[in-house]
Amino acid sequence: MTGTDHCGRKNQFYTLKTPTAEEAAMPKGMRHPWGDAVAGNGLIDRRALLGQGVAIAGALSTGVGASLTSAAAEPLKDDPWSLEPGSNIKPYELPSRFENNVARTLSNPDGLPFVQTARTPHHMLNGMITPNGLHFVVAYGGPPDIDPDKHRLVIHGLVKRPLMFTLEALARYPMVSRISFLECGGNSAPLFSPQPLQGNVQALHGLASCAEWSGVKLSTLLEETGIDSKAKWFIAEGADAPHLTRSVPVAKALDDAMIALYQNGERLAPSNGYPVRLLLPGYEGNMNVKYLRRIKLVEAPAMGFWETKTYTQLLPNGEAYQFYFLQEVKSFITQPSPGMTLKQPGLYQISGVAYSGTGRIAKVMVSADGGQSWAEAALQEPVLTKAFTRFRMAWHWNGGPAILQSRAWDEAGNFQPTRAEFVAHRGELKNVPPIGAYPNQHFNAVTSWAVDPKGQISHAYT
Repeated sequence: MTGTDHCGRKNQFYTLKTPTAEEAAMPKGMRHPWGDAVAGNGLIDRRALLGQGVAIAGALSTGVGASLTSAAAEPLKDDPWSLEPGSNIKPYELPSRFENNVARTLSNPDGLPFVQTARTPHHMLNGMITPNGLHFVVAYGGPPDIDPDKHRLVIHGLVKRPLMFTLEALARYPMVSRISFLECGGNSAPLFSPQPLQGNVQALHGLASCAEWSGVKLSTLLEETGIDSKAKWFIAEGADAPHLTRSVPVAKALDDAMIALYQNGERLAPSNGYPVRLLLPGYEGNMNVKYLRRIKLVEAPAMGFWETKTYTQLLPNGEAYQFYFLQEVKSFITQPSPGMTLKQPGLYQISGVAYSGTGRIAKVMVSADGGQSWAEAALQEPVLTKAFTRFRMAWHWNGGPAILQSRAWDEAGNFQPTRAEFVAHRGELKNVPPIGAYPNQHFNAVTSWAVDPKGQISHAYT
């Protein structure tokens, strides 16, 4: 299970060979009392659900509330909100007051002089798009208050014609849109801990989000400036106080890189780079430089502070990868997940997200017995390249212990390693620091949620 990283070094999880026969084998299944083929511990394979929608809906409603027969016989009650006028429409719509708990968690709410993070509440969301107000954020200097009329983007260096762009000038170029995930390189880093840290999916996997981005392809602007044949890299620089800079191969600029101006149809949020940011689909979050003001084409990477110290991948032998750009194939279950409780045995829906920096998700397998057996989940359309894909699986919980896992494959054949496989290659920390204090990055192994007989869910290792 070896491949090469961006510098030609051996890298166990960047390009993966075809799974072994044991890994790829589908569970033979067993007979469920309803007559549907299921995998071990109550998972119902997606193929067994075809044509079973009514039966599943009926099973979901069993034991919940009044029977459909008695409900249909009674007229609907007129609650107070059905008897009086509602409130005035607001200029900018906000969520219902009953959804106030759907919010990001902040690591540094007082804005003290160190990094601030905001984590997406995946366990409270559905679908594939993250609302702008819930998109994750990592900020080293706080969002600057940039006047868009005064902001400028310069492209210079090894180009034939250096150019400076205003936002008004950028808006004259052909616009494109794409749905793409962004993930901090440090997302899921708590799983490097030798013991499972007890946090919900927001705490463990909350530094990843997915949005529709609109703007101008970087390749379009480079057609305007022209590229010197010696240029192999470009350096992107932000306009905020830390002036974060990252080196990016020119090949990425000519592929799918975007100068993003809009997020989910509206101007970028201040904490996500207003008024202009770099979008590098599939690359680690910090390389998607916010508050973008400069692109300089050069012959070699800058080897600056951010790419030689802060964002490097440590290995057990003390060495580090020089560059590790891609966010590799990954998935995690969002519902049910830690912090939730299953109230009674019965049929539940397992749901989560999968994504890969190399392309589309091909399949997601789900286990309810810690990996002893697997069933294939249904993928919710659309399944897009380098974007969140929502997966769903019906599960009949019998009230006994269970361990829920998901494992994703992408269209290139890359798949998630187990935690044991990942740790054997990348190591783990010897102590247990707080959730937000992990130096390691790019954790993409299988995550396990343990369900106890009381229906309580916790983070576990298997």
